[in-house]
Amino acid sequence: MALVSTPLVPIRHRLALLSTHLVVALVALVVIGGATRVMEAGLACPDWPLCYGSFLPGRQMNVQVFLEWFHRLDAFVIGIALVVQLAAAAWWRAQLPRWLLPISGLLLVLVAAQGGLGALTVLQLLPSGVVTAHLLLALTLVAIVSGCSQLLLAPADSSAASAPLWWRVLAAISLAAVMGQCLLGARMSTSWAAQRCLEAGQSCQWLHWHRSFATPAALSVLLLAAVALLAGGWARRQWPLLLLASGLVGAQIALGVLTLRLGLSQPAVTVAHQLIASLLVALLAALLCRRPEAASEQPLPVVVESSSLEPAHG
Repeated sequence: MALVSTPLVPIRHRLALLSTHLVVALVALVVIGGATRVMEAGLACPDWPLCYGSFLPGRQMNVQVFLEWFHRLDAFVIGIALVVQLAAAAWWRAQLPRWLLPISGLLLVLVAAQGGLGALTVLQLLPSGVVTAHLLLALTLVAIVSGCSQLLLAPADSSAASAPLWWRVLAAISLAAVMGQCLLGARMSTSWAAQRCLEAGQSCQWLHWHRSFATPAALSVLLLAAVALLAGGWARRQWPLLLLASGLVGAQIALGVLTLRLGLSQPAVTVAHQLIASLLVALLAALLCRRPEAASEQPLPVVVESSSLEPAHG
């Protein structure tokens, strides 16, 4: 049977591209935030929302100030883009899926909350709980926007098929497991538990929980890939993304081990560890919301020529 799909309407296609770019910007936001923490630049700008009382600090600019300033600039650009998305979803709501308008509003609320948490991290001098919530909300935004981009890229007609139930269940479990692992890692890093454990043998329970939970989180992703390859059909055709997810899991484990082997002395390795985590969250959210193209249920018509047939005499 031939696969058929309805072309995306122009505004839907543009919003799909906007969501895709927002995923990249959000991943960059998470990574720059991780670099800011590793470089101990969270208080490089002592005030909020400005930095040293100006939009672009000149005399005070150095690597730490630049990281904190650029982190805020990226968040501001993301907020403007989400305002544009909400306005477009409201103006062209008749041509767009009904779920897009409330989701766009929710994303704007979450970004506002994210800005509030960012302000608290500065004004309350980097409390561990607030910094952890700040990262968790950022990863939640990554997951939601990544899922929205896939739904917007799906066929626009109502006959678009849903992914198999087992696919959605396994993908949701994998995403939840990876998000939980990221939350443990964030709590460990923001309380400097790994450093204290390696140096003085204190607060080692966070490091132990983070290492112990890595195994089920990794196995959940590998199970999704294995079941999809065995199931065949549409699920098996997603093998490039499944292979990428498996590769990211392997890279994440290797970076985690290397980070501890180096005694957390290499900021680049720690930042790369956080980059892989955010990419994995984005990819699993995209897999969760991915939809197969609808297959035509009508058999192809058989065309018979109308030419007359004469009986053969022999």
